[in-house]
Amino acid sequence: MSSKGAKLVYRPVGLAGGVLAGLISGTIFKQVWKRVSGEEDAPSALQSEYRMREVVLAAAIQGALFAATKAAIDRAGARGFTKLTGNWPGD
Repeated sequence: MSSKGAKLVYRPVGLAGGVLAGLISGTIFKQVWKRVSGEEDAPSALQSEYRMREVVLAAAIQGALFAATKAAIDRAGARGFTKLTGNWPGD
């Protein structure tokens, strides 16, 4: 299989991994935020009762957790794909 073919075949796996990463990182973020702030929900950008620092910090933590989770899931998916097909999907 060519590298273009491997990328095309892997695409649905990558999309599913992104959805899974969003679900997992969202759950982790809620727990982290609850422990850090003592509040159930993180502030959103349009909630006036929160300071800019709190809103940006919440977004940064959430983004970092999502990126790390997505990278771990993508890497595991690529390794599994390689074991099944013999082709690395990212090259």
